[in-house]
Amino acid sequence: SWQVTYFTSLSRQKEFEGNTKTVIPLFSVTYFLTITFSIVSCLRLSCIRNNIWLACCGVVSAGLAVLSSFGLMLYCGVPFVVTVANAPFLILGVGVDDMFIMIACWEKNARERSKSDTKTRMAETYAEAAVSVTITTLTDVLAFFIGTWTAFPSVRSFCLYTGTAFVFCYIYTMTFFGAILVLNHKREKGNRHWLTCMPVKTGKDRKSCLYNACCIGSCSGESSEPESGHVMNKFFESHYGPFFTNKWVKLLVVLLYGAYLAGSIYGCTQIREGIDLRNLASDDSYVIPYYDDDNKYFSEYGPRVMAVITESVEYWNKSVRMAIENCMQSLEGISYVDKNLTESWLTVYTKIAEGASMDINSKDRFINYLFILFQNYPDFESDINKTHDKIEASRFFIQTVNVTSAVDEKNLLNQLRDTAKQCNIPLMVYHPAFIYYDQYLVIVQNTIQNVLIAAGAMLVVSLLLIPNPFCCLWVTFAIASVIVGVAGFMTFWSVNLDSISMINLVICIGFSVDFSAHISYAFVSSEKPSANERAVEALHLLGYPVLQGAISTILGVVVLAAAKTYIFRTFFKIMFLVILFGALHGLVFIPVFLTFF
Repeated sequence: SWQVTYFTSLSRQKEFEGNTKTVIPLFSVTYFLTITFSIVSCLRLSCIRNNIWLACCGVVSAGLAVLSSFGLMLYCGVPFVVTVANAPFLILGVGVDDMFIMIACWEKNARERSKSDTKTRMAETYAEAAVSVTITTLTDVLAFFIGTWTAFPSVRSFCLYTGTAFVFCYIYTMTFFGAILVLNHKREKGNRHWLTCMPVKTGKDRKSCLYNACCIGSCSGESSEPESGHVMNKFFESHYGPFFTNKWVKLLVVLLYGAYLAGSIYGCTQIREGIDLRNLASDDSYVIPYYDDDNKYFSEYGPRVMAVITESVEYWNKSVRMAIENCMQSLEGISYVDKNLTESWLTVYTKIAEGASMDINSKDRFINYLFILFQNYPDFESDINKTHDKIEASRFFIQTVNVTSAVDEKNLLNQLRDTAKQCNIPLMVYHPAFIYYDQYLVIVQNTIQNVLIAAGAMLVVSLLLIPNPFCCLWVTFAIASVIVGVAGFMTFWSVNLDSISMINLVICIGFSVDFSAHISYAFVSSEKPSANERAVEALHLLGYPVLQGAISTILGVVVLAAAKTYIFRTFFKIMFLVILFGALHGLVFIPVFLTFF
């Protein structure tokens, strides 16, 4: 039986644009996961102190940010490209982080200042949480707006959409969510049930503990006033912190960090650039079998390149015909071109004229005799763009061979363009895949430039907002370390350096700041005498929110691992590495290193 695989010049673009639709169903799953996680992490065994509404409103506020920013950007006419479909997943995960930090500071103040009024508590909460949240928002937003300076329009769109969403996220957390905190506090003060908002009788009932938890002040029978910390905060204070401040464990952490750094640097030297074009289509697309067959049977042939004469020239003039012939010969002289497979209507026409001894050296005769060429070779009609008295433009085809790697593609593109430039005739070379080859010419320098500018901006922000220069050095160290880690390990996970992973590396800078900035700021502002106690206090206060933030961001993007498209899977892989290494630095490496100095 016959098997036909097919591909058109528009296939790549059509399939690429169809990718966005495949992730829309995943978005609802993400919302569900994020809300569930937020609720679970805010649960209390007390029907008054249950923060379920806080959790839901935190997720809603992130959702509002997505709506507002997308609305504003679409209104301003910023193109919605396929990479932008990644943004909502990211914003959800991150917007929820700010909520966790706000709740953590609010509860800490509730324990320390249980007698103070709502206004004072709110002021204290903002004084603590707002610095952390502002630093992380500023760094994230900066990372995105710096990303808009790139040469890739798709990256620019993505960064504009996401950066704006972060700004909205910050505004909503500071206004909408703050108001929700106050309303929730009023409900708690009035001893009202979390779901029905009806007053609850306190005291102990004879019925089961479960009944007490659902319908009475709390299981232990206490009223809503004295608020105890979350189990996880206690775990960080009494087990986790002391474990990592032990000197043998510290030594182990330093060795572990050495191994991490060595692995990352080795990975960075192995990095591969360039996008495999089959990755632009989804896994079940009709394009994939075509690429497979093309690879299997015709792998020695590269793209069939058009050489276009872009202006009207005097083809009937012998010297012009010679010049065109010389141009084509110099293109065929490139090592990647097979000169036996060139297709030129002009050469065939000249041969027909010689054979039939027609004179085509005058304008009228040259144009009038063209119909003879078209009778014998009807295909050539599509290679000539002619009006009744002149030829506006025409094209020839050359066949490339042995183009196997990104390096070959880069060299081929440069050589073809340089040769075309040196012609005396206005000549241009083109193939639909050249847009992707163009990436390779700028991707490395573009990535390095963006990463450096962004890291510099982060340093400036942290210097302005964290009053301790020493702390800023640690934050910068964490940024550099996480970037090297992500770039290195992404190679082991078979992700190439292309415009998609480049976006993610820029984002990665904003995120690597988040975790380490919180912990090092808490360490520096702690009033404990010894370094070890400071580290334990920092972990006690912010260990759990950082962990929550990491888990919620990973939950936000984990659904993308199931996507049928390389773009979304790559996004997941890199975000996963960023969050993993960021949290590892924030919760393990940085607290240990801070105690040495």
